[in-house]
Amino acid sequence: MIKFREIGDKIRQAGKKMGTKTLIAAGAVLVLGCAVALSLILGGGDGSMVDQKNKLAVDLTSDGAGEVLQPNEVKDYFATIALQRDQARDEAMAVLKTVTESETALEEAKQAALTDINKIAADIEREANIETLVMSKGFEQCIAVISDNKCNIIVQTNGLLPGQLAQIAEIVYEQTGIVPENLKIIEKNT
Repeated sequence: MIKFREIGDKIRQAGKKMGTKTLIAAGAVLVLGCAVALSLILGGGDGSMVDQKNKLAVDLTSDGAGEVLQPNEVKDYFATIALQRDQARDEAMAVLKTVTESETALEEAKQAALTDINKIAADIEREANIETLVMSKGFEQCIAVISDNKCNIIVQTNGLLPGQLAQIAEIVYEQTGIVPENLKIIEKNT
């Protein structure tokens, strides 16, 4: 019983040293991080796009990636995927920015938030480069998602040839250093 009191006292002392605003900011970051992670893991739906390790809140289709869509549905589909990716990133960036601007946040927390902001910015740039380069190979639509040294690529196609798969894998490796084992290419039929 005494040990629990000692632990409680130590937690209260740590809370006093850190300040209420810092605890609130850290708690908000933790809660948002958990919410984003759950959203990304669960895919916002049936989880048909990615396995549990890949974290993008995207529900490809109810029947899987092989479903054939009409041309306007394909455009809407890719726009929706890009919007969901951007919204998840915007939410994470807003929380990180709050931490960096907090007057009461610990310096370590601010530095960690800045590191995360820089990583997200680098991932955004690499995703844009991958999308541009893949589309330059003749694909009409492409979405790239980088997360935890893994990459998911969604391409509009009527069937990928082995050479096209190799081209996409090469582009991803050149832009990110991500090896083919950590690359998932998803075909979206037109």
